[in-house]
Amino acid sequence: MDAVLRRRLIALTAVLGWAGLSIQLYLIFFARLSVGASLLGGLVSFFSYFTVLTNTLVAVVLTCAVTERESAARRWFLQPSVSSAIAVSIALVGLAYNILLRHLWHPQGWQFIADELLHDIMPLLFLGYWWLCVPKGTLRLTHLPLWLIYPLVYFAYALLRGHLLGAYAYPFIDVALLGYPQVFINAAGILAGFVGIGLGVIGIDRWRGRRN
Repeated sequence: MDAVLRRRLIALTAVLGWAGLSIQLYLIFFARLSVGASLLGGLVSFFSYFTVLTNTLVAVVLTCAVTERESAARRWFLQPSVSSAIAVSIALVGLAYNILLRHLWHPQGWQFIADELLHDIMPLLFLGYWWLCVPKGTLRLTHLPLWLIYPLVYFAYALLRGHLLGAYAYPFIDVALLGYPQVFINAAGILAGFVGIGLGVIGIDRWRGRRN
């Protein structure tokens, strides 16, 4: 693919990522303003979702990929191990949503657009970016335990936040409704999915690395 065309496609994908996040944040702020709730609380709520956090990381990586100015942050995000970890996470977002959550609600209007961008379009586009643009042949199985830190820390935070506020970000970790044993079983299943995706990404990386 021509370098200029590739750069433009990455830039367009970054714009779509930021657009999805912006729409979702606007909808949260609008809903809270309509009931006189705190916007700061809305911002905290916004960043309490694994979907939002992961899509933010995706948008940052894509922005770094089309930014020419060198920085420590840019170099870190564009490391194959970091970009690959984010690819695994965003793949999990898409799969978990479509398997566990899509049937629970039917968003309309701008919420539908945000929903599709964050859960379907961006996962597919970022996996395409990973396939085409991230250097291959550097990943090792030792990367997987490091990648697991992100979902594990999020899970601990989500449980603590839910315990303090009495509201959980996702129904499959709702301790008040399901109890801790079922929540940990659900989390173990999702974590197993993360590990499976991670092993797949590492396998593809090593396969393509040998071909180059």
